[in-house]
Amino acid sequence: MRSYFSLFFLATTVLTAAAGKPSPISIPDLVSRTLAANPEIRFYEAEIAAARAGVITVGRQSNPELSLQTGPKRVSSSEGRSNGLVFSAELAQPIEWPGRLGLRKAIANRDLALAELGLERFRFHLASRVRVLATTLAAQQDIADASGEVAARYASLREVMVQREPAGIAPQLEIVTIEAAALVAESGAASAKVSVQKALLELNQLMGRRADTPLMVKRPVLDLKSAPKLDALLASAMRNHYELRIRHAELEQQGFKVELAKNERYPAITVGPFVEVERTRKFEDETVAGIGISIPLPLWQNGKAEVTAAQARQVQAQATLAVAQREVERLVTESLLLYQTQQSRLALWKGDATAKFSEAAALADRHFRLGAVPMSTFVELQDKYLEAVEAIHSTQTEALEAALTLEELTGAPGSLVTVKN
Repeated sequence: MRSYFSLFFLATTVLTAAAGKPSPISIPDLVSRTLAANPEIRFYEAEIAAARAGVITVGRQSNPELSLQTGPKRVSSSEGRSNGLVFSAELAQPIEWPGRLGLRKAIANRDLALAELGLERFRFHLASRVRVLATTLAAQQDIADASGEVAARYASLREVMVQREPAGIAPQLEIVTIEAAALVAESGAASAKVSVQKALLELNQLMGRRADTPLMVKRPVLDLKSAPKLDALLASAMRNHYELRIRHAELEQQGFKVELAKNERYPAITVGPFVEVERTRKFEDETVAGIGISIPLPLWQNGKAEVTAAQARQVQAQATLAVAQREVERLVTESLLLYQTQQSRLALWKGDATAKFSEAAALADRHFRLGAVPMSTFVELQDKYLEAVEAIHSTQTEALEAALTLEELTGAPGSLVTVKN
């Protein structure tokens, strides 16, 4: 009986009967392919590109404005009349209040940082999800194999017992007991196979492929390391957790928005040269040149409502950060307790625990056929074998999920789970 961590399995969807088996893929390769092909990553990359373009454009001064005017001129006096042409040109440059462009650029830089953090968080979560799905595939395939083994054992035994033409109530009840136990085992095998199919469907979806694409996963050995102390994990989570880093960036960005709201109480000034030329038929030219200044009124805008609103959002950002910190503390403590509990349970079991239970179930089958073991012992050993397989794989999967959660919370990928090829 192969052990859990050296399991190689093939699971294809019920929609496709593949002509040939695909090459087995290790979990690191599966993670790399998923990160390269996942369609949702393109969304986050587009967000980064948009934010980077915003940083470039928001730090620029407004473009100057060119104003041109022309038209006929008619002058009437006691000496006569004169017609001519009037032409004027003005080049105006809006000038922002000092510090305003810097604040806008700082806000845009935080948008870029938030977009990059979003992509980083999604990539880490995606890689963790692929690992969990591969582990689920291995566990459910092992459960399906064990359930099928027990169901086949029950079916074979029933055929033998029926051929004996049993007389009396006891043998008949034993046959019914075997049939009921076989039905339960077959149901467990079918449920495990459905779980395998669901995991395969999700893996193909994450890889951006058709749901019925054949896939074979090679399951390597996962080494679960001992977790650091709770204080060290909490300190690392406060510094590195993606959600908290996002909240810190949002709070910093909101501080810049408060300063920008205060700055925008003062209006922008438009300054630029102008020239005006008047020419009549008598070739009398008149030229006026100078510098124009345009200031909106009132000169000092109140802007109190905008500043108050920005300050209120800053307080909300501070409260959100505090709530997120308490939530991260709870998740770190909860995940550590779960990880340590499941790891201690795994330490009690030897690597060949599944094989040992399988051998005991097969031994009970042989001795029951020889009449050395009663029906109750035989059935109980088969059931306990299936329960033990489910418990072992459930514990291993939960330990892996808790370890990956801790890695995500502390922003330290690979610190608790390593892959042995």
